[in-house]
Amino acid sequence: MAGLLNAILTLLTIAIFARVILTFIIPLTGDRPHPVLVTINTMVNQVTEPILGPVRRSLPSFGGFDFSPMAVLIILILLRRVVNAVF
Repeated sequence: MAGLLNAILTLLTIAIFARVILTFIIPLTGDRPHPVLVTINTMVNQVTEPILGPVRRSLPSFGGFDFSPMAVLIILILLRRVVNAVF
């Protein structure tokens, strides 16, 4: 059970890191990014938005900076510690 929960938390962590990296890469590709890159971006956004959206709405605005990925990563780290301590 702990292995499955750790795997899910790891996949979510990777997806959030991928989303952050893609937010820097997509604008650098210009007007027409590669279709594979767009597909990956869409998939990562669909996976992470249900988690990041509520956190983003609850955090105060910091002048255009989005700290919701950092907050969710901290929560995921804490959840992983709880899972490892309990199981």
